[in-house]
Amino acid sequence: MSVTLPSSLITGVRTFLPALVLVLALPAAAAEFAACLGKLRGEAAAQGITRQTFDAALAGVTPDKSVLAAMDFQPEFVTPVWDYLAGLVDEQRIIDGKAKLDEWAAVLAEVERRFGVDRHVVVALWGVETDYGRLTGKRPLMSSLATTACMGRRQPFFRGELLAALRILQDGDVRSEALVGSWAGAFGQTQFMPSTFLRLAVDMDGDGRRDVVGSVPDALGSAANYLRNAGYASGEPWGYEVRLPQDYRGPSGRRERRALEEWGRLKIRKADGGALTGSGRAALLLPAGREGPALLIFRNFEAIRSYNPSDSYALAIAHLSDRLRGASPLQAAWPTDDPGLSRAERREVQERLAARGYDVGEPDGIIGSRTRAAIEAFQKTAGLPVDGRAGRRMLSTLRNASR
Repeated sequence: MSVTLPSSLITGVRTFLPALVLVLALPAAAAEFAACLGKLRGEAAAQGITRQTFDAALAGVTPDKSVLAAMDFQPEFVTPVWDYLAGLVDEQRIIDGKAKLDEWAAVLAEVERRFGVDRHVVVALWGVETDYGRLTGKRPLMSSLATTACMGRRQPFFRGELLAALRILQDGDVRSEALVGSWAGAFGQTQFMPSTFLRLAVDMDGDGRRDVVGSVPDALGSAANYLRNAGYASGEPWGYEVRLPQDYRGPSGRRERRALEEWGRLKIRKADGGALTGSGRAALLLPAGREGPALLIFRNFEAIRSYNPSDSYALAIAHLSDRLRGASPLQAAWPTDDPGLSRAERREVQERLAARGYDVGEPDGIIGSRTRAAIEAFQKTAGLPVDGRAGRRMLSTLRNASR
């Protein structure tokens, strides 16, 4: 199938992608993608991005449709909160986070001084986002952003992010080979979107570059600067666990903010039975309903949540920050008879499935599509309900099957 494009469009894109001289022979989808890049080239020029920057960054880029599938699966929105927290706030991440607090103590002291954000929250965000810089993503940003800018939903948003990424390259803050990250274009040790980087990244180490990929000080300072701009209040808590009176039927939800005195009149107390403390208005968060843990949250929780608008995500960072200070786990149990697994336990599930011949890839504690497919296949052969979930029941079944 051949497609005819206007000669003016061919002229506009020929200089940055020589293969486009053969565009008449391209399939329709490829021609549409090339046309989109041609339009983006004009938008970039209007924003002061040079032809050289655009051509070097996007030469040879082709659509990666796997990012469109990834767009529809975001674990913080579809995973039960007890599974989500079990994998993100496990003993290994707590141990590693305490080590990072010691290793970067001097930098974190300066971060607190400059931005007024508690070091435990900054390190917890670092741990949840990339496991302290270990898992920053592998997708080339230009491929991901060009795909989402030209295909699927939210194209206007991703066009802006692509242009922001080109600005980062032109400014020289991050090398082109280091611009890798998530399907959505988030990159670096604390996973900034390109537009966020342009607004809020800081040069914490004083080398003249804002490098959230290779510089831990820059990444930590930039994350703290983000939280400060999101309204983080120095010296105040994000919130804490509370105890509800039996058969509580009062208000709840992030938007139902009340004075502490009003929550006190509703007979809500701290989890240890003490009186409520803090300043300002607070909301009652019930992430798993009235049968699970209850949390009174303040504006610092909202600042954390602005990083990724998910209650589970914000709670993971908030709770991890408490655990890094030495606090205990949440007291109330989650309303499930099949608790979530730590990363070490998820690796064990993968290893036991692999030993039985199932393809899970490299056991890494991350439950991706191959692991879910392997679990489903095992569940079918074992006569179990097929849900692909790696929970306590699945691990126990695999252990018993190996005896």
